[in-house]
Amino acid sequence: MRECISIHIGQAGIQVGNACWELYCLEHGIQADGQMPGDKTIGGGDDAFNTFFIGKEIVDLCLDRIRKLADNCTGLQGFLVFNAVGGGTGSGLGSLLLERLSVDYGKKSKLGFTVYPSPQVSTSVVEPYNSVLSTHSLLEHTDVAVLLDNEAIYDICRRSLDIERPTYTNLNRLVSQVISSLTASLRFDGALNVDVNEFQTNLVPYPRIHFMLSSYAPVISAEKAYHEQLSVAEITNSAFEPSSMMAKCDPRHGKYMACCLMYRGDVVPKDVNAAVATIKTKRTIQFVDWCPTGFKCGINYQPPSVVPGGDLAKVQRAVCMISNSTSVVEVFSRIDHKFDLMYAKRAFVHWYVGEGMEEGEFSEAREDLAALEKDYEEVGAEFDEGEDGDEGDEY
Repeated sequence: MRECISIHIGQAGIQVGNACWELYCLEHGIQADGQMPGDKTIGGGDDAFNTFFIGKEIVDLCLDRIRKLADNCTGLQGFLVFNAVGGGTGSGLGSLLLERLSVDYGKKSKLGFTVYPSPQVSTSVVEPYNSVLSTHSLLEHTDVAVLLDNEAIYDICRRSLDIERPTYTNLNRLVSQVISSLTASLRFDGALNVDVNEFQTNLVPYPRIHFMLSSYAPVISAEKAYHEQLSVAEITNSAFEPSSMMAKCDPRHGKYMACCLMYRGDVVPKDVNAAVATIKTKRTIQFVDWCPTGFKCGINYQPPSVVPGGDLAKVQRAVCMISNSTSVVEVFSRIDHKFDLMYAKRAFVHWYVGEGMEEGEFSEAREDLAALEKDYEEVGAEFDEGEDGDEGDEY
């Protein structure tokens, strides 16, 4: 057996988790009772500061529970960690847990599904601080982090599913489809199975460059699905659309380093190869020159399930894309800008210092993110230097 332990931290982590387990239960035809672990952690809710430090009190209890789960595994592959970096519990306890997991389970993969603050909508004043501090630990202690952003997913729900005012349930059900597609290869059979460790090896060119964008297609309501024939080529194109990205950044502003495409349902390798070949010819989708192949594809025969009475239509085939693109830096520069505005005046810092943090930790985390922005710049720039020299050969 290849097992993954899911850890849901804070309000966002737990609510996304509920949507995922609801979907898993449907896919496997099991009831929710007796199948889900009963140990609940805490979600701090609105008070993003107070819960930032609560982790110290319960981290040992959490680790103890995780150890018990790990002891029951025969071939533990790694951990899936769900949290939000803007809130208190998700960022504070999340960072602590990740740190401890990398000490206790150093060799196991750690995949993070992380909700980042939205550009326009903020849920707490100290969001930029929490985000910068916990990105610092995501950099150190996760192998792959998939960025999610409520605002981007709101827009997808509004545009593609015609939901006028999407709720968190709508958002989480969409996110759960992405996560289900990622773990489907562990749970079902397929022509090209993608292992959790393979995400890491195929998507991460350098250890620090491990923040991913995700998209899912088709996102379509039941009314529309009746008169749409969604071919493999169409859903693949749709997954590359900037408006399908589940984080607010535009892949056209950057270069792709690698892409993982997980198809499920009625899909054959021949169609996938044709769809990928078409994508490679598009001018808007640019890859860095040092990674010419760039695609990892997985096919799983289990068609996507949908929650009865949910918004998504039942379709024959679907694709989930996880991509490593230099455009993800837009997410970080937005947070850094907000952090700088507040930190220049040392606003709200005394709350953190009062709990035993040092001001130096703020500047250290901020410098680490500045270095990360620089890393992404360099990874993209290598391409440009090469391009000048090669241009003559192209024509």
